[in-house]
Amino acid sequence: MAENERDHWNTRYVTEGARSTDPAAFLVEVAAHFPAGSTILDVGGGSGRNAIWLAQRGHSVTIADISAEGLKLATAAATEAGVHVATVLMDFDTDPFPAGPWDVIVDFHFIKRHLFESFRAELRPDGLLVFCRATVKNLERNERPPRPYLLQQGEGWDLLAGFELIVAREGWSVEGRHEFEALAKLRVDAEQTS
Repeated sequence: MAENERDHWNTRYVTEGARSTDPAAFLVEVAAHFPAGSTILDVGGGSGRNAIWLAQRGHSVTIADISAEGLKLATAAATEAGVHVATVLMDFDTDPFPAGPWDVIVDFHFIKRHLFESFRAELRPDGLLVFCRATVKNLERNERPPRPYLLQQGEGWDLLAGFELIVAREGWSVEGRHEFEALAKLRVDAEQTS
């Protein structure tokens, strides 16, 4: 499965390049909450549209992705933009999650439900998670992503158990997708801090 996923994304990046170089609208909306000079992990960040924008704002950003071709595009675009973005080529199903602690983890349009345990483990205390994923309602207006890669309506809140929700909503985004969007802070239980 991972090889098929890797091949799919490598082929897509070689044939289509980066579909967008603009950061996600929700990221732009919530980035003011990030501490200055944050260490940020961009999960499944592909060609780097969000990572480069964050690096331009003084953050230390690492993209972790399965596609070597996507990461090549990200590296070239970062160089052209005059910033540095670190990259990690990895398969989130088999490779160890990039070790933190991270100040912020960004996950846009990438869903592997088992990763929420890693998000909790690798964020620093009070670290932030930005998560955005289309829901099944998105299929009413858009063919992609297909159903297996969509959240059920209301599922986003369940995935963020253990987080304090700063911004959380589900609906039609300014980018035309029905999505769950959240900025969440990792709650630190008294047991964890003692």
